[in-house]
Amino acid sequence: MATRPLASALPLAKTQLTRSGSSPPLLRRLRTLTRALASSSPQPAMASSPAAKKVLVPIANGTEPMEAVITIDVLRRAGADVAVASVEPGASTVDAAWGVKLAADALLTDLADADFDLISLPGGMPGSSAFRDCKVLENVVKKHVQKGKLYAAICAAPAMALGTWGLLNGLKATCYPSFMDKLPSEVHAVESRVQIDGKCVTSRGPGTAMEYSVVLVEQLYGKEKAEEVAGPMVMRPQHGVEFSMKELNATSWNVGETPQILVPVANGTEEMEATMIIDILRRAKANVVVASLEDKLEIVASRKVKMVADVLLDEALKQQYDLILLPGGLGGAEAYAKSDKLMGLIKKQAEANKLYGAICASPAIALEPHGLLKGKKATSYPAMWNKLTDQSECKNRVIIDGNLITSQGPGTSMEFSLAIVEKLFGCEKALELAKTMVFV
Repeated sequence: MATRPLASALPLAKTQLTRSGSSPPLLRRLRTLTRALASSSPQPAMASSPAAKKVLVPIANGTEPMEAVITIDVLRRAGADVAVASVEPGASTVDAAWGVKLAADALLTDLADADFDLISLPGGMPGSSAFRDCKVLENVVKKHVQKGKLYAAICAAPAMALGTWGLLNGLKATCYPSFMDKLPSEVHAVESRVQIDGKCVTSRGPGTAMEYSVVLVEQLYGKEKAEEVAGPMVMRPQHGVEFSMKELNATSWNVGETPQILVPVANGTEEMEATMIIDILRRAKANVVVASLEDKLEIVASRKVKMVADVLLDEALKQQYDLILLPGGLGGAEAYAKSDKLMGLIKKQAEANKLYGAICASPAIALEPHGLLKGKKATSYPAMWNKLTDQSECKNRVIIDGNLITSQGPGTSMEFSLAIVEKLFGCEKALELAKTMVFV
């Protein structure tokens, strides 16, 4: 039995949420944003909301999917009316980074005259370059900024798009570390995880996307709404610092250089969890197959993000997998539990002592009723701990018991995914990815 740091060499780093003119960083705010973590009481699926704020999130081929999906999901949890718009001419479906396919709600050209309270640009390359070169988007954002409205960007997008358009001149701003030198000289470049300067919010990468999104909620709706949204997501109490997993009955997960991993998705799947799992494991060079339980490849996830799977489940069942992972989301977990084909596959996986795992609602809703947690220590979404027969280790954010891994929710998804990387590829690879994503 062992509780150990995930990638134990991870350095401690102070959380940085910085507002222009404020020093030191507002650590108190981040503590406030995550104060609700200690509570395991049931939370509403979507926070009650004042008048919906209108938000535009453009996407392009090469957009970083974690940054796009996390922003959309978190803002919709706050009650915002988020329009996901493709900048690709005539194409509503984009090939985001790491082979993730996302379907937009509309084409940007159809929304060029619409009015928004916030425009937020996800990063990723070449997605950020596509934003820079899109004259329609440039005009939309510039008009928006001229009206004194809130605007934001993360990762490569502050440098490649906002900076190029002159919309960061004279402001403090941050971006992905390797793009800092691409910020124009007129910009006061800072290394904060999230930087606020007037009506502009910037951030660093996938590992800061959840913090960034909660800050956007606070800017739109206020501190109380941000707390209300942050609590149920099970965010880390301190961002940017070392984190840990608990492992019992340790066994080798060495299945070769290119593990075959199945990630089923269905209507109601939690899109942040699914996207982080898929994206991070593909970064580690695993072969991840995303399979739809619906009768078509496109699924509508829990916060209405439209994800496009690689194959239908029947096609996926023709292969064997080293690891099967279930994202959460109540609707998705219920769909998994009702799928005889999927649950039969996971039972065979478990009987063969092969690897499987689940996060959020899925351990309690899908695995537990089918006997797939019998004799195992596991966790789940905190409001569902009472559905677990054995709750003795459920307070761990990530727990591995032999060939099983479980975790708690959206805010633990990156830790969950990095723990899997560590088990499959080693501690050094997990640390490398954590740093690359600016998670630590």
